[in-house]
Amino acid sequence: MKDRAFYGWWVVAGTFAVLCVGFGVAYCFAAFFLPLQAEFGARRGDISLIFAVAGGLYFSLGLPSGALADRVGPRWVVAGGMALVALGAFAASQATALWHVYVGYGAGVGVGIGLAYVPSVAAVQRWFAQQRGLATGIAVAGIGVGTILAPPLAQALIDSLGWRAAYVWLGVITLATAVFAAFTLLRSPELYGQHPDGRAGAAAGMAFANSGDSLAQAARTLPFWLLFVACAANAFGLFIPYVHLVPYVRDAGLSEAYGVTLIALLGIGSTVGRFAFAGLAHRVGRQRAYAAMFLGTGAAQLLWASTTDVWLLAVFATLFGAFYGGFVAMAPSVIADYFGTRALGAILGAQYASVSAGALLGPTAAGFMFDFLGSYVGTIVAGAALAFAGAGCILAAPPPATWRAARPLPAA
Repeated sequence: MKDRAFYGWWVVAGTFAVLCVGFGVAYCFAAFFLPLQAEFGARRGDISLIFAVAGGLYFSLGLPSGALADRVGPRWVVAGGMALVALGAFAASQATALWHVYVGYGAGVGVGIGLAYVPSVAAVQRWFAQQRGLATGIAVAGIGVGTILAPPLAQALIDSLGWRAAYVWLGVITLATAVFAAFTLLRSPELYGQHPDGRAGAAAGMAFANSGDSLAQAARTLPFWLLFVACAANAFGLFIPYVHLVPYVRDAGLSEAYGVTLIALLGIGSTVGRFAFAGLAHRVGRQRAYAAMFLGTGAAQLLWASTTDVWLLAVFATLFGAFYGGFVAMAPSVIADYFGTRALGAILGAQYASVSAGALLGPTAAGFMFDFLGSYVGTIVAGAALAFAGAGCILAAPPPATWRAARPLPAA
């Protein structure tokens, strides 16, 4: 029987908006890179550390925020997080020293997205079973759309009003998103007399939040740690383009505007990849498709390290974005395949904590290596090698179906 006025798609819409605006504010950092460097007379490593602080925080806070949302529901956790992102943007706009930007943008945006990301994505998993892949793909496509829209918007605001006013306007947009999240991100369907996918029946019932491992149970398994190490390895190179692609392009004699265009191409690729690879996952299984995303990001990084050509850089940005988008779209569903949805927020948060090390180290290493050696190539190649190693870890895990057959999901 079909539920009347199924609410799950509103949860998808709320998550899409949160990820679009939250990660849009994060990933438009490339547009602020050179203005901040000029304003404070800083080295590239010092400016890179601003983004690294934010990235390290928002992934490391996935575990406590996911566990909190499992207990109290996602709506106020996510809305509070988006309000902190706005506060961070407002604080950065008033900076008179570089450390003020670390505290405002780095800590504010980092903690805010850390509270918003995992709880919003986990909420979608509970509202869907058979349509989980589609729903997750639509929701996390917000990251790609934010990456398309925010860098050109930020660049236009910087050009017309200056970087300080640009941060103010980004803060205003984020506050509006916090209000929308508070109204849309309801906890799980059974609390509102509905069923996953909007349909009653055994297939939908499997997705109820009382089925699956606790975090402690999941953490005692080999697949948990193989997936954890894989994400950590892949993350080293995953965020370097979002920080350094604009200065890389300037060093090659191309315009800053072209660099911002490449960031938007990352977003276009990311948005397309979240849906384009859904068919691959259906044909070969989510585990193998997930590993293919890691191989793809590694191959794209090798292309980047080998060229300064205008068209090849555009190919790199589009392909890298597509594989990054596929990685983000598949990760929650792969984790749910192994561990169920009972404590998905906490498990997903613990997995994403592994990404925090890469988000912190990768862009920072790239900045300081450029300051010392005058080149990004070595760091980019290292990122590619780690992505390939991550793919190996994923393929070393038992297939989810085999794992579940040998170890049925426990009930609460």
